[in-house]
Amino acid sequence: MFLAVKELMHSKMKFLMIVIIFVLVAWLVFILSGLGNGLSTLAASAFQNMKADYVVFEQGAQSTMGKSLLSDELVAQAEKLPNVAAASPMGSTMATALKGNSTKNEDKVDIAILGVLPGSFLEPAVIEGVGLAAANPTGVIVNKTMKDDGFKLGDTFQLDGSTQALTIIGFVDNQTYNHLSAVFVPMSEWRKITFAAPGSDKGIADPVNAVMLQGKHIDPAYISSKLSNTDTVTRGAAIHGMPGYKEENGSIMMMLGFLLAISAFVLGVFFYVITMQKTNQFGIMKAIGARNGFLGKAIVSQVVVLSLTSIVIGILLTYGTAAIMPKGMPFKLEMNLVIEYSVILLVIAVLSSLVSVRKITKIDPLKALGRAE
Repeated sequence: MFLAVKELMHSKMKFLMIVIIFVLVAWLVFILSGLGNGLSTLAASAFQNMKADYVVFEQGAQSTMGKSLLSDELVAQAEKLPNVAAASPMGSTMATALKGNSTKNEDKVDIAILGVLPGSFLEPAVIEGVGLAAANPTGVIVNKTMKDDGFKLGDTFQLDGSTQALTIIGFVDNQTYNHLSAVFVPMSEWRKITFAAPGSDKGIADPVNAVMLQGKHIDPAYISSKLSNTDTVTRGAAIHGMPGYKEENGSIMMMLGFLLAISAFVLGVFFYVITMQKTNQFGIMKAIGARNGFLGKAIVSQVVVLSLTSIVIGILLTYGTAAIMPKGMPFKLEMNLVIEYSVILLVIAVLSSLVSVRKITKIDPLKALGRAE
């Protein structure tokens, strides 16, 4: 470590260039991971935060709420099955909320209406106002982002193309669905909104899109076999079944993968070139008795110091960038992601330096000093 630090202090400009490159790579990695996580949260935070472990869909619905239609009778049947602690119905539909009585396009807000039973484990905790009540079917709780669109507690809004009007009685936090603010309504009201057109319920009594289950040791195959015409999947599988979720997430992960692969190549080339420039120095050190292990540790120590410095600066730049991002930007960089990608970047840097370490072990002191051909 002493030798590594000594050289870093001696050749500041050379190593500063490497730090700048590494900082830019780390900065971009953290920005992309934050954006990817933010988009993922915006697409499915309502599902991600639900206290449900498994989801029952209609058979062949491909784990997608919009393709599934079941009878509410399945809820009672599911509750009687082994390892099912609780079951509750859920429905979803997209709609447009009108501010007041306005019909102007700029006063229309796209929302995701989620039907749940008042007081069930699917109803999120309110941060302002009160929760859902069966006695007040038109009272709804909405994601707090609707405040940015001009809605406030006690406001009544009408749904575009419908006679249904809903009143905001509470606000919840971090509840979005398909990139839209989630509006939680009692199941009875959700059915009125979703199946207003005659025959749209396909003749199913009390239709729901899915049945959510609680229970840590549930066997999905067994549940599907006992509930006719159903597929039971984990909550994670249901999230990946949301339209566009896998594609959106996959695009971000592919970009991150390419970025990490390119950074490994670039860093490896930098460290290799620097090592080649010091061939004579290493030759002299080996001639006076320095072992390969000692020189290898010096190189790796150098890389670790440079990497940790660059990663810390990259993290600080990322949080600084996040602070000036527009309010609507879906950016969410959690500490576990910071730690995960910091470790990945550090490992990549160390592995990239191993090519240089291997080169050192092959240096012949006599050839390096020009005493042999």
